[in-house]
Amino acid sequence: MLLRRYQSIAAPFSTPSPPLSRRSPPWRRCRISFFPSYVSLFSLSSSPHTTISVLPFSSGNYLASSDSELAEQLPSKQGPLKPGLYLVGTPIGNLEDITLRALRVLKSADVILSEDTRHSGKLLHYYNIRTPLLSYHKFNESQREQAVLKRLQGGEIVALISDAGMPGISDPGMELAKLCVDNAIPVIPVPGPSAVVAALSASGLPTNEFTFVGFLPKHATKRRERLMVSANNVTTQVFFVPPHKLCQFLEETSSIFGQYRRCVVAREMTKLHEEFWRGTLGEAKEVFSLHQPKGEITLLIEGMTISEGETLSESQLENELGELISQGHSLSMAVKLVAPGTSMKRKAIYSLALEKFGKHGSNDKT
Repeated sequence: MLLRRYQSIAAPFSTPSPPLSRRSPPWRRCRISFFPSYVSLFSLSSSPHTTISVLPFSSGNYLASSDSELAEQLPSKQGPLKPGLYLVGTPIGNLEDITLRALRVLKSADVILSEDTRHSGKLLHYYNIRTPLLSYHKFNESQREQAVLKRLQGGEIVALISDAGMPGISDPGMELAKLCVDNAIPVIPVPGPSAVVAALSASGLPTNEFTFVGFLPKHATKRRERLMVSANNVTTQVFFVPPHKLCQFLEETSSIFGQYRRCVVAREMTKLHEEFWRGTLGEAKEVFSLHQPKGEITLLIEGMTISEGETLSESQLENELGELISQGHSLSMAVKLVAPGTSMKRKAIYSLALEKFGKHGSNDKT
């Protein structure tokens, strides 16, 4: 079974073989290199190449090319790269999840901006890419921006990568892209893996509309406010959750969204221990309170279901607004939180709230 798999991998590179002589010529004595589906950027050792030597299983041996070699061999219809900022998507775990275009851009760039040069260095070493790396992360991006801008204005090709996925999506890059746009410098996306889209596609929850929330605020009050907005939204909500904060997240969401709201915990996507746990928030709280999972987590919660024609009455609106204001929310925030549950326009709800509670008694700063 295993040999058949190797045959299928190597077949495109095979050639008819004459009878073997006593000693095969050098070009026939080779090793088959391939990337197993579980090879992960996060499990690379100091020797990141995974090579398996296989004995001949027919009268000849087979030679397989690596992705980086194939990227060099295939002609590009795009021609030489033009100067500009390239936002390059990189694997979120599985090293096979990188495009030939991404490899070509990374090889051709004058410099690669990297969130963590040690982490990205493993990826570049794996694909034999020798382009210089320059650290670019949330703690130094404001200091680096002008120097990078100067290089771009000088006609250089600058590639930006994050530790995993697309740069600028809950990762450094947004401000640099905005700076380039403001200075008429081309910003070119090189699409690649995305934890958001990967999790959505396999979640089983509605994907026609969704809201990407990302990481929640650290401050408890702001975090609760954000969760209340999400709880009243009809679209699928997508969060990034650190593993050590999963129990806290499930405790807060189950109380705000309700115990029976469906959720999906997508963990270690594309890696060896990939897992999609599906159930209700209440069940998730119970299951994950028993053990803390490891690895990156993308957590999805189904949107609020509103039956056709269902809406809050004026008295219900007043009660909802009054409860939120008594909890310390501003008038405008209370209106924002209740608006998704009614067909009334937000301006009309605000007028109702002003009439009922008055601006001065609401601690509203807007």
